[in-house]
This record gives sequence, C-alpha cells and structure tokens, in this order.
Amino acid sequence: MLAIVAALGALLGAVALPCAPAQAQTTAALPFPPPVQERVSVLNARLGLHPDKTRLVLELTDSVPFTVSVHGSPYRVVVDLPDVSWPDGNTVMAGKGVVARYRFEGRDGGASRLVVETDGPARVVESYLIPPRDGFKPRFVLDIARTTPAQFAASAPVAVATGTASLSREAARPPARKDPIVPVAAALPPPVPPRAAPVPEKPMIVVDPGHGGVDPGAVGVGGVYEKDITLAMARELKRQLEGSGRYRVRLTRDKDVFIRLRDRVSIAREANADLFLSLHADSIGSANMRGLSIYTLSDKASDREAEMLAAKENRADALAGMDLSSENDLVASILIDLAQRDTMNHSKRFANMALDHLGREVKLIPNKPHRQAGFAVLTAPDMPSALVEMGYLSSPQDVSLLSKSTHREKLGRGMVRTIDAYFKWLTGAQKS
Repeated sequence: MLAIVAALGALLGAVALPCAPAQAQTTAALPFPPPVQERVSVLNARLGLHPDKTRLVLELTDSVPFTVSVHGSPYRVVVDLPDVSWPDGNTVMAGKGVVARYRFEGRDGGASRLVVETDGPARVVESYLIPPRDGFKPRFVLDIARTTPAQFAASAPVAVATGTASLSREAARPPARKDPIVPVAAALPPPVPPRAAPVPEKPMIVVDPGHGGVDPGAVGVGGVYEKDITLAMARELKRQLEGSGRYRVRLTRDKDVFIRLRDRVSIAREANADLFLSLHADSIGSANMRGLSIYTLSDKASDREAEMLAAKENRADALAGMDLSSENDLVASILIDLAQRDTMNHSKRFANMALDHLGREVKLIPNKPHRQAGFAVLTAPDMPSALVEMGYLSSPQDVSLLSKSTHREKLGRGMVRTIDAYFKWLTGAQKS
C-alpha cells in the first residue's frame, strides 16, 4: 500500500526536464572524477513511550556506523556518528519518559554526536539500525530504560554497542574514571560478502489490552474489572500467535499500567505493526445484552483524522516512511486520503473475516456485530486496526465465560484463524 502511495507522490511531484543538445568530442577524453559522497542527513526524529522503556528513532537518508555509550554526572546516553547533517538538530528538543531532553552536536574531524539527557540513572536496553526496506529509509533505534543508582554504578563505565545494520556488544571495560564516560572508536565493519535475499519477516501483530492502571475500564458483575479481562485475553492471544511460529507479537502493556490512547497507537507504529487489535469488554444497563462485536474506524472520524494529519505541523509523521512536510496542501491531502482509505478497507475486510470465524466459536451480538466508531486507537492512517468488544461485563453469562481460561483459549483460536485468513488474503492481493 505504501509503495502505491509513494509512487503517486513521485508522479505528482515529477517535473520533466528538457534534454541538452549533444556536442561533438574535440579533445581526448579525461577520466571522470570520483562521485561526491553525499552527506547523510537526519530526516526525522521522534520519541515513543512504551510500558518499560522510551524509544528514540532517527530516520536517515543512508545507513551509518554508530557507537553508543552511557555517561554519568550528569546522566546521559551518547551516540557517536560520522559527519551527519541535521538542520534542526542543534535545537535542544524536549523529551518524555526517561528522556529529559536531547540535542545534536557537530564534532571536530568530521564527526557528529547525539546527546540524550535522562531524568536519572538509565541503561540502554537496545540500539540498532534498521536497514532500508519496504519503502522505508534506514532508521536508528535507541531504547532507554530507568535503572537504580546502584545498578548504574555497577555497570558503568561500559560501551553499550557499536554497529551499522546489526548490533554488536562489547564486553571489555576501560579503566574507571571520575566521570564515567566511555570513549569508543566508531570503526566501520569489514565489507560484508554478497548473500542471498533475506527471508521476509513474519507479520508483526500488536495486541492492545484496553484500559489499565488507574483506568479500570468497565466494572462488571461481581466486581470484575475490564482491564484484567483484556490483559488475560491479550496474553492468551500472544501465546497462541507466537506458538504458531507464523507471527511476531507485541503487547502495548503486559502488566497493570496506564497508557494513553494515542501512545498505544504510537507503540504499534513504532513496531511497524502489520495489524493492530485492541481488546475490550463493554458494559451497559441491561443484563440481557451479550455477545461479541468488532469496531472499525468510521468514515466521519476518518475525515476528521485526515484533516488533522494534513495540517503542516503533523505531516512529518502522518505516514510511516514518508515525510510530507515539503508537499503542498493538495498532494499531502491526496496521499493521506489514499493511504487511509486503503487502510480502512483492510480493516473492514479483517472485521468481516473475524465475525465469520469467531461466530462459529462464540456468540455475536444479534444486531450489526460489525460497527464503526471514532475510537482513538483506530485512527492510524497506515495500519489496519480493529477493536474487539469480547462481550458485556454487565451480562453474568459473558462475565462467567470471559473469566474462564477455556473460553479465552477458544476465543484465541478463532482470532488466530482469522489472522491466518487475513494474511493469506493479503498475500494473494499483493501478488495479483
């Protein structure tokens, strides 16, 4: 889908240039000078909040070697890079989560440095470079989590990682210093011999257990909390999907924590989700209403979201892998609308498949089990999404079923069959 969007953008922005007339060669040919190496640039930077870490992503025009190290006094993480262009990088940028602020510095000798200040002792969970693929530019990913002062003191000074497209850890530690800073040479790895085309990655499924933490969600018969029901079901679905060996799975939360609605979508987009499923269990005033239903984004909510995304200040992150900030209003609106309509069609197809498969296993609500609404978790324009209302916690029968592991296993099997059918259809649609 994004390939179609990118192609349309290229078509709309293309300008034909006239050809210069040929001239006769009258002197001996001189050797061409070597091509000038274009300077790698940072196209975009964004921070994402996750339940157990903060993620910083830099989108680059090309892959670069890097070195990551931890620092104290003050606490910070430093990423050393070769000479990289970042026009707005010298501005101190506000942080969130573990990150207090971050900035970019030019260095002597044609080098650059990204300085990420943290709000206390921190550790680098992972740092790696995603090579260009599926229409995306290379992306540098840095995951940072909080740690205790004692754990920080025990592990510092230490070089966290160096690498380009893959992560390589260094076990050696230099002598201790007053300021635990680790100078590490960012050496380029030896040339990699040609290899066979990589095996396509398994689809990434992000499962979102609704509510959590201070937000219990609906309170059902017997005092059961929606946040507990959704988390138990999400863990069961993750277990079955990973057990199939066909998918990668991520939960937006794996414990009882509060996550904002937009951050749930951000977590899925950061993971490059191929499908986003939000799990819920509603409650109404009637004990007789029961059954499962599925929501996808409504057309009216889609129009409002597209209008917001087309605003100039939002275009840089409107579509994954595409920066529309330099496009005019007409082009940006067309590209966003095209991507969103395609995504909504995929979401609706998934919902219809789900009702077909799940209807054989569990009871559906009798009236229009496929519904549309403007839920915030369904508004990503480039990621098929669905919200599954697994039942009504105001129904004693639904509460009894959703509280049983046997029912959750049955519901999970139906969802796995649905996901299998959806990606089988998607593969066929992409080949045709």
